[in-house]
Amino acid sequence: MDNQSVNHELLAIYHLLMARYGPQHWWPAQESFEVMAGAILTQSAAWRNVEKAIANLKAAGALSPEALRRLSLSEIAALIHPCGYYNAKALKLKSLASWLGKYYDDNLNNLFIGDTDHLRHQLLSIHGIGEETADSIILYAAHKPVFVIDAYTRRIISHIGLAPASNSYIAYQTLFMNNLPSDAGLFNEYHALLVCLAKDVCRHHPLCQQCCLNGICRFYEMVK
Repeated sequence: MDNQSVNHELLAIYHLLMARYGPQHWWPAQESFEVMAGAILTQSAAWRNVEKAIANLKAAGALSPEALRRLSLSEIAALIHPCGYYNAKALKLKSLASWLGKYYDDNLNNLFIGDTDHLRHQLLSIHGIGEETADSIILYAAHKPVFVIDAYTRRIISHIGLAPASNSYIAYQTLFMNNLPSDAGLFNEYHALLVCLAKDVCRHHPLCQQCCLNGICRFYEMVK
């Protein structure tokens, strides 16, 4: 399939999802650091449990780099207990808070002002931040145009028949970023809509007959 065809199909998917689910208004957060913390807390966790952990941090006045640096790992772990892997995530939050204080004096504007590649390289140097988490921060906190790839996106794109030859993160990301306008708002809504579809119908045991993409989905053609 040539680039123009891929572009048309990706845009068709987006418009079908938007027509079905409407704007998702992601990321649901009041400030940029909340997005950064949430991107770590949501690793291997349901969002409803992340919301509980964030609420605990807010109630304790601990949802800032400075406040997290003052707390012990065990204190942070207790606050974020609802989201699972709380000891590991406490260390990740503490590492992020320490890094922000050391290199940026907690000034997120100075962190986000640089170009996307440099920001991504910096974020990946922090303990506990991998590609998906870094890109979530870049897109949803820094509002820069980078497409976030997760397991939901891989599943949907594979079912439709657009999966790249390589299963790597960068291969899936390149599929979107090379064939769509470089627009943070578009990438934001598109990723959120894919997550919505995956949770609604494109599950491990998909509800294909209820899916708004079944008219263009190769997987549905094989199973119907």
